[in-house]
Amino acid sequence: MFFTCGPNEAMVVSGFCRSPPVMVAGGRVLVVPCLQQIQRISLNTLTLNVRSEKVYTRHGVPISVTGIAQVKIQGQNKEMLAAACQMFLGKSESEIAQIALETLEGHQRAIMAHMTVEEIYKDRQKFSEQVFNVASSDLVNMGISVVSYTLKDIHDDQDYLHSLGKGRTAQVQRDARVGEAEAKRDAGIREARARQEQVSAQLLSETAMAQAQRDFQVQQALCDAAVSARKAQADLAYQLQVAKTKQQIEEQRAQVLVVERAQQAQLQEHEIGRRERELEATVRKPAEAERYRLERLAEAERMQMMMQAEAEAEAMKVTGAARAAAVAARARAEAAQTAAKAEAFGQYQEAAVVDMVLQRLPQVAEAVAQPLLGTRRVTLVAGGSGDVGVSRLPGEILDVVTRLPAAVEALTGVSVTQATQKKSECQG
Repeated sequence: MFFTCGPNEAMVVSGFCRSPPVMVAGGRVLVVPCLQQIQRISLNTLTLNVRSEKVYTRHGVPISVTGIAQVKIQGQNKEMLAAACQMFLGKSESEIAQIALETLEGHQRAIMAHMTVEEIYKDRQKFSEQVFNVASSDLVNMGISVVSYTLKDIHDDQDYLHSLGKGRTAQVQRDARVGEAEAKRDAGIREARARQEQVSAQLLSETAMAQAQRDFQVQQALCDAAVSARKAQADLAYQLQVAKTKQQIEEQRAQVLVVERAQQAQLQEHEIGRRERELEATVRKPAEAERYRLERLAEAERMQMMMQAEAEAEAMKVTGAARAAAVAARARAEAAQTAAKAEAFGQYQEAAVVDMVLQRLPQVAEAVAQPLLGTRRVTLVAGGSGDVGVSRLPGEILDVVTRLPAAVEALTGVSVTQATQKKSECQG
């Protein structure tokens, strides 16, 4: 089974398979019951009150000394822990403390016997260090380390220490009285010197004050003169500075005007450039684009016109050829018709002429009435007797048509009326 212990305790396991015994400081260990045995030893710090009563010092003066020591079994050092287990295993803390106390007391007595009372009294640190060093070397063999040792008290029953104190006290009191008298004497001397120095200082101060007053008045006069001169210089310098400042202001204004004009010129140049760019963007480029568009349109129209002209020329060429063919055919037809008419005229003579005249009369009437078709307004002036107004127009047209036979007879020598009568008789 497992056993555990804290950091202020050590366990020693011995028995079966534990040779040498196992020592564990602050931990756990496995123990086989009935075959192995476990023992514990304390690692706590022990405080020892080491008292040595009436120990004779080197000069034979008996004194009593009390010291305070802190000791403990060192668990981190395996050798010291093994030594402590060999000597103190199974003992209680009080028994261990008693053994360490007796050892320390013995060493303390030995050190006291080799030193005088004065040495112990005056140099306690030396005494403590010697006891600590001697006791530590001896207790280490037991597995105990001395943590600290301090001398607590020294006293005796013979008033030896008191007598030493009396002498020192008397000496100190004597030195105090002598020091007090010397201090008073020195104080009186210093006081007289201080008064003398005070009077001298007062006289010197008054002399210095008078001299300072005189120097002050002289300096004041000089200062007044210097101030007046400086004031005049300052006034002149002020006026000069004012003039310079005004001149600088005017120069700055002129420079500002120049800069403003330059800026205005730059702004105008920028405005001109902006307007040029604006005109370039809003007028010139659109105009160029429009010109280019018009040129393209003109070019397209020209090409269209050329193509149209070529097409018209081709059409006219074709049409001309067709018309020429038609004219030739018509001419041939008219020639044949004319030949036929001539042959008919040769056979019928007057009858043929009359027939042709009668066929042309409706065309003549149409030609006579044709100008009236485009007339919007007609003003009629009646003269003589007869109809008046619009009803007179048919009469006028008939009058023109009735005059045609006479005109035909005058031109051809053929009487249309006689030819018509003859034709009627022949048909009857």
